[in-house]
Amino acid sequence: MMGLVSFVTKQTMASVSSFGKYTHAIVRCIPSSFGTAETAADASDGGAEPVDLAKAHRQYGVYTGILRQKLGLQVIELAADEGLPCSTLVGDLAVIQGDTALLTRPWVPSRRDEISSVKKVLEELKLRVVEVTDEGATLDGSDVLFTGREFFVGISKWTNHRGAEMVADAFRDFAVSTVPVSGTLHLRSFCSMAGSETVVIGSSDVAKKAMKTMEQLTDHHYETLTVPDDPAANCIYARLGQKSSVLLHRSAEEYPNSVQPFQKLPDYTLIPAACTEVAKLGGTLSSCSLLINKKLEI
Repeated sequence: MMGLVSFVTKQTMASVSSFGKYTHAIVRCIPSSFGTAETAADASDGGAEPVDLAKAHRQYGVYTGILRQKLGLQVIELAADEGLPCSTLVGDLAVIQGDTALLTRPWVPSRRDEISSVKKVLEELKLRVVEVTDEGATLDGSDVLFTGREFFVGISKWTNHRGAEMVADAFRDFAVSTVPVSGTLHLRSFCSMAGSETVVIGSSDVAKKAMKTMEQLTDHHYETLTVPDDPAANCIYARLGQKSSVLLHRSAEEYPNSVQPFQKLPDYTLIPAACTEVAKLGGTLSSCSLLINKKLEI
């Protein structure tokens, strides 16, 4: 276990006030090779079922449409690369907070080739880009949960302690704590934020154990919203304007029992989005994009 003590700085306070505000999204088109990629070990809701490529394209189109039309984001769409079958999962490739982007070092060596195109875009957006240079570190973006106040990093099959230390080095204004994740899941395979005060968490033993650990490590009290299905706990929270809160979540067709708990969120606009096909490769809603809050320079 690792924890870094952080004072409440102006940066931390600003991050809470801007939590969920985004201006840009980076996505990557689905290559035809996506349909023949090996099923990821943490595809918790897909098993060994083959990818339906046509369905994957339809779901990707709906997803990017939501980012553009519902969230009002400027979507930067990278071209598909047939040599990189999992490259649609851009959320694994960077951890972004404020004007800093930490490029990760995925556990799967072949996925490291996906990073260069994302790096180029982040540099064009004039973010401060930090790279993991330690060859002993592994870090997947799907193991990093930012709450608006602090970071939790899952220590999993995909991310090790050295990778977590890279997060702490890159974001020194924030506390960073590690959470053991057993099996083949990422931390965010079963949790996400629904605002800076609420953690959405799954109901499995792995999820419950992780939540208990996070509660023990934090000085802040978070409300919890528990859903029956772990994959449904991965959501995307966004704020539109000063008061409008949006939650992008898995559809009722996928997880009918997990939709009802979201109704408990007052004054939220709930937007369903299916991602059954990327889930077969271990993907989640949040791993299909990199969200950035970048004020345009005049």
